[in-house]
Amino acid sequence: MTGATMGFTQSALAAPSGVFDPREYRDVMGAFPSGVTVVATHGPDGPVGFTCQSFASVSLDPPLVSFAATRTSQSIAAVREHGRVVVNVLSAEQQHLSGQFARSGTDKWAGVDWEPDETNGAPRLHGVTSWVAGEIEREIEAGDHVIFLVRVSGIGAHADREPLVFLRSVYRELTGGDRLP
Repeated sequence: MTGATMGFTQSALAAPSGVFDPREYRDVMGAFPSGVTVVATHGPDGPVGFTCQSFASVSLDPPLVSFAATRTSQSIAAVREHGRVVVNVLSAEQQHLSGQFARSGTDKWAGVDWEPDETNGAPRLHGVTSWVAGEIEREIEAGDHVIFLVRVSGIGAHADREPLVFLRSVYRELTGGDRLP
């Protein structure tokens, strides 16, 4: 069965001339739904945080997660220096925080309720659906991003809160726990 008969088109990642279409790549990757997180740590002048969609569970034994940040992120220095983070999984009611923590040059923490995580002291946001606290174990250079491998030291979740989901450049909500058969 070809891609055309399955309802999608196929194209090569790079044309014979080597030209890469970043928009098409972004569209394809955007078809994969992701949760939205705020990675938080401490900096020299207070809490530091940034919106991050590239968060994943890596290992159960030992408990490891990862997240990726663009190399140009101003928050990377604080993550490296402090070495401890909380990955806050935003709830459907926190879409505004996704935008707030994605902007540079503003007070990202204005009006944000948080407390230090008991296991590592990094900022844990109020109202999130879940969080994972840990210490940076390793960095991996990866193209225009840096992948951080984090050894988990604490976790928590609120089963009554739905996560904020991002799909095809639009925020989405899960609908009331509907499950496929």
